[in-house]
Amino acid sequence: SELKAITLDGRLKLRQAAADQFLKMQAAAKAQGISLVPISAFRTVAQQNQLFFEVKKQRNQETRKRAEVSAPPGYSEHHTGYAVDIGDGSAQGTHLSEGFAETKAFQWLKNNAAKYSFELSFPPNNPQGVTYEPWHWRYVGDRQSLELFYKARNLPQSPSAP
Repeated sequence: SELKAITLDGRLKLRQAAADQFLKMQAAAKAQGISLVPISAFRTVAQQNQLFFEVKKQRNQETRKRAEVSAPPGYSEHHTGYAVDIGDGSAQGTHLSEGFAETKAFQWLKNNAAKYSFELSFPPNNPQGVTYEPWHWRYVGDRQSLELFYKARNLPQSPSAP
């Protein structure tokens, strides 16, 4: 009940406040000729389990290596309902890749996302040690989201954490 659809088919959802702001941001971008396409949003732990372990198995990756590009179940920002992966509708070949950073959509987000309370979750050389993800944005426009992300940022890091 806390989630609201951000796609016409209702498949992708965010928490109400995040969804409202995402839709406003998407409309503003569209008015300027930019197509912000939501690729992934809220995920259950079961969905993250599938994404993490099945892809790890398919790619024959070590757990540590897989964790550099996909959060283990229970640790993804997508579980919060505040995170969204965004693509450029005019450059679909860049979806979920660092190439997204070269698109008009990414440049628009860099210049405008803060107006809608979205920020890039994992910039280059982020303190979490997560691989740069120019497509992954999180909403930080209410107290709950701020507390969630900024308290987590201040947690002591384990020397063995990815």
